[in-house]
Amino acid sequence: MQKNKKIIHILVVMSILFLSIVAYLTYFELFMKEEVVANSYNQRLREQDENVIRGTIYDRNMIVLAESRLEGENQERIYPYKNLYSHIIGYSSLVYGKSFIEARYNQHLIGATGLSSVFNLGNQLTGTAKKGNDVHLTIDHPLQVKAEKLIAGKKGAIVVMNPATGEILAMVSKPDYNPESEALEQNWKQTVESKEYPLLARATQGMYVPGSTYKTVISAAAIEKGMEDRVFDDKGVIVIDGKEIRNMNSTAYGRISLGRALAVSSNTVFSRIGVELGEESLKNIAERFGFNKKIPFDIPVSQSVFPYDKMSKTDMAAVGMGQGKLLVTPLHMAMIASSIANDGVMMKPILVSSITSPLGNVIYTNKPEELYRTMSYETSRKLTEMMLEAVNNGTGVNARISGINVAGKTGTAENERTVKGDGSEHAWFIGFAPVEEPQVAVAVIIEYSGSSGGKEAAPIARELIKEWLSKNK
Repeated sequence: MQKNKKIIHILVVMSILFLSIVAYLTYFELFMKEEVVANSYNQRLREQDENVIRGTIYDRNMIVLAESRLEGENQERIYPYKNLYSHIIGYSSLVYGKSFIEARYNQHLIGATGLSSVFNLGNQLTGTAKKGNDVHLTIDHPLQVKAEKLIAGKKGAIVVMNPATGEILAMVSKPDYNPESEALEQNWKQTVESKEYPLLARATQGMYVPGSTYKTVISAAAIEKGMEDRVFDDKGVIVIDGKEIRNMNSTAYGRISLGRALAVSSNTVFSRIGVELGEESLKNIAERFGFNKKIPFDIPVSQSVFPYDKMSKTDMAAVGMGQGKLLVTPLHMAMIASSIANDGVMMKPILVSSITSPLGNVIYTNKPEELYRTMSYETSRKLTEMMLEAVNNGTGVNARISGINVAGKTGTAENERTVKGDGSEHAWFIGFAPVEEPQVAVAVIIEYSGSSGGKEAAPIARELIKEWLSKNK
């Protein structure tokens, strides 16, 4: 009897161990496999990388943005436009690994997926070197070149996207770096140690106070609360819980509507609205617009934050103006502008449109997908009219385009330097056009410009909107 009990105990232990292994393997297959396989330290991938001609990366018009060439027995990764795509495509280095698209789609680019291996049979049968899959981006190369020229010599970021589909048409971060292996190895130490942070993809990973561009989000909440037709008395200065808040140059706008307050970017009105909306409404509208949530994307994106647990009146006033502890990425601000343009629907951002095999077969397509419903159709239309007024007769006049209705909002955001009194505000602009049937949305930020969003960022957005609409008539 004692012997039987021991056998039963052993069987129970063995069963538990067996079930544990099954559970772990199941968990690994479902949740860990992709990360482990894609890891740059995976020796099998590194060996395969050396024995496969890495796939080509194209823009939306089949312009080559990255390709591999065989130099004897060695493979060289070529980036024809050097720095231009360093924060989108990234680099592929035997010494420093991979980043951005090169990292995220590494398995496809070296043909390491099961489906890819099937489509690579043609290479094996013909005896030619095996080639990885090709990645096609939504980026429009001519627009990317234009964006880079417009922000050259400045620090900051530009994001241009299709509000209806979420496709990224251009995305530039400055400063940047040369991703080619030789240049990367020669300059790595100074690049990593540089106080300019050229490796930081500001468009997707830079975290900034949104400033007055966030007044669009506050306006959506105010419209929902029935403040659309309300008249505010703007005296140029207001004191909230002992804190004095002023408009730019202390300008007093008198009796103005919500729409006019947005157009002239009244701090006193929006700080008051922030307090009246209250903590719960402020948190709710921020979360609806995607704050404190991960944005699914083809390359890493920082999570925009609304970091308040409990808010004082001065916190609410600051958030009403887009200041305080709020932090947002330029990509997210472009998505916010897009959601207003897209009738209150925020689309998932798309950078990779498709992947094709060496034989030309489409093996992956990234289809447009709704991410969040930020507001109702009615609210989005009312907010659009307010943003149109901001461009036609407000702070965004430098974004006006003859014959095209542009909706937008400027921002001049305080930061860690302005707190010390050096006057180096960030200059913002977000907007979209044409108002009647939006085709393009833009977010521009110029770091520490010491100027306003209307003067510094709006003209850049105007030129990008003109460029895109002129080629898509």
